[in-house]
Amino acid sequence: MSTPAVHHDPALRIVKRDGIALWKNWLIRLIAVLFALILSGLFIYAVTKMNPLDVYKSMYDGAMGTSRRTWITIRDTMTLLCIGIGLAPAFRMRFWNIGAEGQMLVGGIATAGLMIYLGDSMSTPLMLVVMAVASLIAGAVWGILPALCKARWGTNETLFTLMMNYVAIQLTSYCVALWENPYGSNTVGQINQQTRAGWFPEIFGNSFTLNVAIVLLLTVGMFLYLRYTKQGYEIAVLGESPNTARYAGIKLSKVIVRTMAISGALCGLAGFIAVAGSSHTISTSTAGGRGFTAIIVAWVAKFNTFVMLLISLLLVFLEKGAKEIASQFNLNDFASNIITGIILFCIIASEFFVNYRVVFRRRKEVGPS
Repeated sequence: MSTPAVHHDPALRIVKRDGIALWKNWLIRLIAVLFALILSGLFIYAVTKMNPLDVYKSMYDGAMGTSRRTWITIRDTMTLLCIGIGLAPAFRMRFWNIGAEGQMLVGGIATAGLMIYLGDSMSTPLMLVVMAVASLIAGAVWGILPALCKARWGTNETLFTLMMNYVAIQLTSYCVALWENPYGSNTVGQINQQTRAGWFPEIFGNSFTLNVAIVLLLTVGMFLYLRYTKQGYEIAVLGESPNTARYAGIKLSKVIVRTMAISGALCGLAGFIAVAGSSHTISTSTAGGRGFTAIIVAWVAKFNTFVMLLISLLLVFLEKGAKEIASQFNLNDFASNIITGIILFCIIASEFFVNYRVVFRRRKEVGPS
């Protein structure tokens, strides 16, 4: 007579959470940040034999040590947040828009071109409106092209939008050569430096106030759009299940094209903010990799634009702080980037514990025979 097979439960199992309380959600993330600081501290001490607290203080000084540094951190946070807001509807729809870098660049090209050609013939307030509209249209066109191909022929949006980045980079290089100033420098230089035509004006004594106002309005607007509008509902249904969306009578191609037009337009607007409200020039480094960093912002925040604000601030803070410790403690960029990488890795890894829990096998009590 054969012995029946004995099945043992695994020592531990990973179980998807049905839901988690908000305070637990943030507690997990806070623990991840504290753990990251401990790991970074161990790395700092192993490499430099310095007190990690001194290094962390240096990071704070690099990002917010002075009023000017604080405003620069806020300015860069707003630009990164604007791109993240642009990516949110596309990612919510499960359309992997990896082309924010290119969409931002074409928005910046449109802005810079109008600053150059209309700077002497149009007032700055009117020019700002025209440039904003032009950057929205340019970014929308760059987003609609892959969306149309996806809706019509089922092309891979990840590769398509990624390749569009390289087209935008080459287009930017062409425009830099066309508009270079002075001639032969291969740079555009600050546009309208004498007249400041097309530059964001100072409001309340600060030239970055308008950057903040525009992006905060977008933050609130996108949150309401995704949560409380019919179009936001269609985006969510399509992202969860295309078959369910078809059954509900949602026209998929229309939603895809419309959503990518919005996504590209907002990324293009980030180009307008970067050129007219920050650098006042255009180059292939105007986007500076922020189109890819914003993917982390949108994904970790789960498309909640208010959480994106916190994530964007953290990432910019780490970037500024890493540069400061690299210069102050004679660390190379690789060492400072390792610290940033440790913190980011722990934050991203914390999402696993937000979405899943680990269940350990309980020992079975055996009573007396």
